[in-house]
Amino acid sequence: MRRLVAAAGAVALGLGVALVPATVARADQVRDMEYWLKDYGFTRAWDTTRGAGVKVAVIDTGVDGSVPDLAGAVVGGTDVSGVGAASGQKPLGDAESANHGTWVASLLAGRGTTAGNGVLGAAPEASILTVSVALGKAIGRVSSDDQIAEAVRWAVDNGASVINMSLTRNTLDWPTSWDEAFQYAFDHDVVVVAAAGNRGSGTSEVGAPATIPGVLTVAGVDRQGTASFDASAQGITIGVSAPSEQLVGANPGGGYVQWAGTSGAAPLVSGAVALVRAAHPELKAPDVIERIVRTARPAGGAVPSPIYGFGLLDAAAAVTADVPHVTANPMGDLAEWIRVHRRAEAPTAPPGGQNAQAEPVPAKLAPERAVPWKWIFWPQWSVLTAFWLPFALIAGFLALAVLGGVGAWSHFRRTRSKE
Repeated sequence: MRRLVAAAGAVALGLGVALVPATVARADQVRDMEYWLKDYGFTRAWDTTRGAGVKVAVIDTGVDGSVPDLAGAVVGGTDVSGVGAASGQKPLGDAESANHGTWVASLLAGRGTTAGNGVLGAAPEASILTVSVALGKAIGRVSSDDQIAEAVRWAVDNGASVINMSLTRNTLDWPTSWDEAFQYAFDHDVVVVAAAGNRGSGTSEVGAPATIPGVLTVAGVDRQGTASFDASAQGITIGVSAPSEQLVGANPGGGYVQWAGTSGAAPLVSGAVALVRAAHPELKAPDVIERIVRTARPAGGAVPSPIYGFGLLDAAAAVTADVPHVTANPMGDLAEWIRVHRRAEAPTAPPGGQNAQAEPVPAKLAPERAVPWKWIFWPQWSVLTAFWLPFALIAGFLALAVLGGVGAWSHFRRTRSKE
């Protein structure tokens, strides 16, 4: 299995990707740099809600809840790597890759520092659950695939109604353990948001978990709303696009950094999802996702497209627009995908053999058209032509052969007796 890597062009996890210059900004400049708050409808959406009461799980390298911009935002956490802190707040990884989870969380639910200063997140009153995983060069005691499966389940069991995954497996497929974990999330009415990945970090096409049916996949655009060449992969599973360039995030221990990647676009969409869930607590996950994709501003011609999905995120419209109810997740049905694509795979025995049941013996296939035994004696035309005529011809041939043999033998005997 390939090791998971963070899906941000700003995080070089052994892939040789150039980092956007880590421009440290003064706190009073940060808010002015957050162009997406106005351009993508967040400030207007805040007239209705700021996300209070919604828990968003950030499955990432760990979120440092002591950062001033995240004061009071982190309400719980865990570590599934075996090498982090029990609270999930210890940044894992080397160099700037360890800061990734805090950058993501600050874009999603940053509180700022004082009025007008610091990073203000897309849903500044939403709560964060941090789940630390070991990505890239950070080696955990548990495989990356198993970490993600456990992280998703933990997030669901601890009250998350939104899960943000700014990471990619860099493969279209995923392990079967993810089938169960992600279906568990969908069965519990959780919206899962995933980054599409970045060309700049070697992801030319969308990889799992962004390929999993039912996941809301996020592509990245630049400040002008044009698809980001270096910071956004392409694929038919993309649902919506959001800013992925000239982003700003809070660093663990304090300070700020400018960065780029769909890792930053994903938490902006997760924040919009949190706003919708806060404004419309009666809606199920498919309706929440429908609001995000149906209110997106069309971009790039055909909708949906493998570049922009349904278009550019509009947080205000997602919160306030009149959107018809849906009965199915617009991003697909994982259970149906499993039924179709996993059916040929052999089932594995339960661990320890407990509660194991023998596989049923396959029943013998019945003939397409069974022939009743009485038809042999009361023939139908089909039986006559299929059985009796061939039988008569073969029997007649054998009878003639036998008679011919008997006659030849008799002639031979008479000839010998005359000599």
